[in-house]
Amino acid sequence: MPEKKTRKTAAKDKREGKSASTQAGEYVHEEIEHVRKGKHGAKNAKQAIAIGLSKARRDGVKAKPGKSASKATKKKAAQDTAAAKTKKKPSATRSAGAKKALKTAGKKTTAKKAVGKKALSTQTRKAAKKRTASSRSAAAKKAARTKGPTVRKAAAKKAARTRARKSA
Repeated sequence: MPEKKTRKTAAKDKREGKSASTQAGEYVHEEIEHVRKGKHGAKNAKQAIAIGLSKARRDGVKAKPGKSASKATKKKAAQDTAAAKTKKKPSATRSAGAKKALKTAGKKTTAKKAVGKKALSTQTRKAAKKRTASSRSAAAKKAARTKGPTVRKAAAKKAARTRARKSA
């Protein structure tokens, strides 16, 4: 069950006209925090992201699976979207079983490593590599357009620092 704060932030994103992936990002962020705090485990970053996306879809976020997603992933996404429409109370037994499975998914130290900065960075790079250069470029251009001037200035400063560090 997503936290109230997450639902509010996602709803705010929707009102502001932000994309479904931005709205779903709130749920993914919540899930990562849960694993970091030891609420439950995760085998890797990919699993934590998948759980967050599933929660988002079940909460009504229209996040579509990627073009290169497997048949199983597309099926699960369809199930989650359908579950959002029914709003049936989940089975307590099934919920308890799912929680137990997640608790045993990783020991606290490995679970935290699964969503550590390095693991998330690796996952992000792998996901980006699957995309075409033009797709990444278009996303960067859109981000630059939709950011406000303050955020754009901060991003430019960060990029300058990164360039300076790489050239040194």
